[in-house]
Amino acid sequence: MDVPRSFRLLEELDQEEKGIGDGLCSYGLKEPDDIMMERWTGTIFGPSRTAHENRIYTLEMFCGPNYPAEPPQVWFVSRINIGGVDQKTGAVSPDMDALKNWKASSTLHTLLKSIRSEMGKGANARLAQPAEGTTFE
Repeated sequence: MDVPRSFRLLEELDQEEKGIGDGLCSYGLKEPDDIMMERWTGTIFGPSRTAHENRIYTLEMFCGPNYPAEPPQVWFVSRINIGGVDQKTGAVSPDMDALKNWKASSTLHTLLKSIRSEMGKGANARLAQPAEGTTFE
């Protein structure tokens, strides 16, 4: 049974506000009065023992009218140097596993956890990073 988009997003928001999760990724509505629940802000704490350790990354997510059947659009606000992220805009490529493997049962939390996992893999874990605190324009 398909749950209406608004119910699904309300459930996700409720779960996050209750603090359910590991605390390494978090998210919330960008604007509290966004009744369409389209624009979200996410935070990822960089994986330990990587070039991202002790860094906090901010992302934005847009949940379109077909969410959760279709993944949200995602882009980093904080500058980051990893494969699958446009170095001019911060947009996360639909080819990144986090989006490519999206299922209707996926959530914003699982999406952020998947991106965090990608940050800690292979070359992404070792790539030189932009100065902390810099953002995409």
